[in-house]
Amino acid sequence: MGSDKPAGLLRRAFRGLAGDREQQDAEVLQDFAQDCGARSITGCHDREMVTLFGTLRTITFSPRGGVPALEGELYDGTGSVKLIWLGRRKIAGIHPGSELIVSGRIGVVDGDRVMFNPRYELRPQAAHG
Repeated sequence: MGSDKPAGLLRRAFRGLAGDREQQDAEVLQDFAQDCGARSITGCHDREMVTLFGTLRTITFSPRGGVPALEGELYDGTGSVKLIWLGRRKIAGIHPGSELIVSGRIGVVDGDRVMFNPRYELRPQAAHG
C-alpha cells in the first residue's frame, strides 16, 4: 500500500473548505505525530514510557517545594500533558508555540497527565505546514 500522507493532505484540504481552524490545526498535529512515530496523548497510560509530539500552549516558572521548575502544557490535537523540568528556570527555544518531540514516563498527578524532565527535540516551526 502506500503512505497515508496523501490521504491526510486530501482530508485536510477538503476540511479546509468548511472546517474550523482549531480542528484543522489539531489534524495537522496528529498527522505529524503519526509521521514521526509519536503516540497520541489521550492514548497513553499512567507510568508508560512514551514519545509524544505537540505544540507548547503555555510555559511558566513554578517553583515546587523550593526547587525551580519550568512547566509547559504540550498539546497534540487529542489532549495535553504537563511537562515539568525540575531545576530549570528557562530552556533556550522553549516558549509558547514551540513544537517538540518529547520522550519520558507519563504519569497522572491530581488528575492531570504529567511528564517530569522529558528528553526533548525542538522542531522547526514549519515542519509540517
